[in-house]
Amino acid sequence: MVFSRRFLLDAGVKATISLPLWMQTALAATPWSRHEQASRLRAAAYRQGQQNRLVVIDPGHGGRDPGCIGKGRLFEKDIALSASWDLRRTLERGGYHVMMTRERDFFVPLQGRVDFAEKHHAAVFLSIHANSVAPNTVVRGASVYTFAEHASDPLAQKIASLENSVERLSNPTFKGVSPQVGEILFSLMSHSTKVESLLLQKHAVGALARSVDMLQNPARHATFAVLQSAAIPSILVETAFLSNPEDEAALRTNAFRERIAQSMKNAVDAWFIAKQHAVANL
Repeated sequence: MVFSRRFLLDAGVKATISLPLWMQTALAATPWSRHEQASRLRAAAYRQGQQNRLVVIDPGHGGRDPGCIGKGRLFEKDIALSASWDLRRTLERGGYHVMMTRERDFFVPLQGRVDFAEKHHAAVFLSIHANSVAPNTVVRGASVYTFAEHASDPLAQKIASLENSVERLSNPTFKGVSPQVGEILFSLMSHSTKVESLLLQKHAVGALARSVDMLQNPARHATFAVLQSAAIPSILVETAFLSNPEDEAALRTNAFRERIAQSMKNAVDAWFIAKQHAVANL
């Protein structure tokens, strides 16, 4: 069963989280093994967070970090920013509240990107990139990644190593509960986030496949530092390959980036609809 983390996170801060008093009382009074109590907590979590429509977009790289560079001298940091602005405008027209980890060409540490999303209580985190496997100029197409301790394949591992210096996030600390209950809460949050991230990935792959060329087996996973939040469903979208001349040329066009933006908006729509159905069935 998929369930939200906003109730569990309450304050929305990664390092220190204060649980509502009524939940602390419920935790103290009722063993976590009781299915009925767990179901009630999940239902409350869903209903508390279902109005949150904040999407945080993370344009990859920036500033001193150019990311990949195409043969036509297109920098990943620039195309990621342009594509992110296209996506932001598309989502805002659809009624979403949108924030970006960077709005200009400056450097943001990987940890800072995750902190930004958690500080602002994001419902969804979308990291936008363009990748490269130079000198290979044949591989092309979009792909969507979720976080995992082990990469799904060698290409995913290579791309993850290009996109980040792997950083580990510390587990949150829960106030008002025992360390044992805190561990249970973090485990629940992590599992919920992984499940919701996979659902978001599924919708993103499906939406993108209807409008742009896709990498073979486009749903992949690897140890991406910006996807490690235990609180926020997160995906990383590789829009195309800068090492492929056709993909690089496409990324320069407004039409291609707008197709990416509309596809991602459709994926976010589908994800929120799925969450609403889950709430209704609790």
